[in-house]
Amino acid sequence: MRAHLLQDTTLRYFLEVAHSGSLTEASARLHVAASALSRQIAGLEAQLGTPLFERHPRGMVLTAAGEILAIHARRTVLDAERALGEIGALQGLRAGQVRLATSDAFANELVPRLCVEFQRTHTGIQFSVISLPTAQVPGAVRSGAADIGLCFSRAPHQDIEVAYRQTAPVRALVPPGHPLARARSVSLAQMARHPLALPPPETTVRQMIDIVCSRQGLQMAPVLISNHAKTVLNFVAHGGGLSVASEIAARHLVAAGAIVALPISDPGMDLRDLEVQTLAGRSLPVAVQAFLDLLKERLPERW
Repeated sequence: MRAHLLQDTTLRYFLEVAHSGSLTEASARLHVAASALSRQIAGLEAQLGTPLFERHPRGMVLTAAGEILAIHARRTVLDAERALGEIGALQGLRAGQVRLATSDAFANELVPRLCVEFQRTHTGIQFSVISLPTAQVPGAVRSGAADIGLCFSRAPHQDIEVAYRQTAPVRALVPPGHPLARARSVSLAQMARHPLALPPPETTVRQMIDIVCSRQGLQMAPVLISNHAKTVLNFVAHGGGLSVASEIAARHLVAAGAIVALPISDPGMDLRDLEVQTLAGRSLPVAVQAFLDLLKERLPERW
């Protein structure tokens, strides 16, 4: 059974238009005529006595009343999914879905490992994993596109509950044979003397580095810039130079001896947390809660 069978049709249509911002696009996704969608929304607005959308030539934008209804409609969808999850639980967790939104650092290694581990005992569970820029992960959880968000954070987010948190200081990544590999810690000034691979300026890690460098009048000139964690990790592993990452993103290569991860001595490089996020006030489906429990158990481990 699909969750939409437990939902009010009008609310489902409204939510799709709100999500797409276009009657035409919502019509294509739902396989329903745009005129039928328009009638349903007009009827809903008449019942509520207020417009739900601002109509523009290039699309439809929610009004304040529409935003309130969208929050209710999204929670209705999530409640329907939870009901189906509980029904699946009667079969011993042999049915259900877990939807994850995660930043790139976790999508490469941690999440696939845990999905495999979970499915060994819960073979009927389906996973959906989307990799997003860190700043977009809370939004995916808030909108209901994801059940669980896994990302780095430096500030609280509205309507987001932190189910698990641990500190995630930025580490220097060094090839095993590098002159700095035996140091207890390194500074950004030391790193700047060697070829560097760094994430792009819009990422949290790069912003932390840029703030510290600005305070020191230090210039970093990376030879490689990439928003793909695996690219940066392999650049170091193949001896291209140094880089930075969280311990959890590099732990598999550190354990294999392909990379050395060192503390960075500059103040401010530890002001970041790893967070497992869920929607505040939501009761999670059984399968999602079970995977969340596994995630919270495995994150502190060193593989």
